[in-house]
Amino acid sequence: MPQIQIPSPLRQYSGKQASIHVPGKTVGEALAGLVAQHPDLKRHLYTEDGKLRTFVNVYVNDEDMRYLEKEATVLKDGDTISIVPSIAGGCPGPRAVAAVSISQSSFAVNRLKF
Repeated sequence: MPQIQIPSPLRQYSGKQASIHVPGKTVGEALAGLVAQHPDLKRHLYTEDGKLRTFVNVYVNDEDMRYLEKEATVLKDGDTISIVPSIAGGCPGPRAVAAVSISQSSFAVNRLKF
């Protein structure tokens, strides 16, 4: 039976479990089993039309399922599925970036704000 690794931010929706064994012959079946056991996870993993959210990355034994057979990827007993949500962020104010311009004899570093 495959094991699904639950990332820390989603554990509050999985009964605080770090990993869950679910039946499934494919990644899609295993994920469907996961959300059947823990319905609160569904809105965090899937869009309203039932597609896996773009910021949710799923790995099968450290291989990105997007480069395998996606949700049709066949699973073997003992496979590990890892759910890895993308993380985005930044600073709250304007960011400063160093830009380098090179002339024939010298170079200058300017700070750009955007």
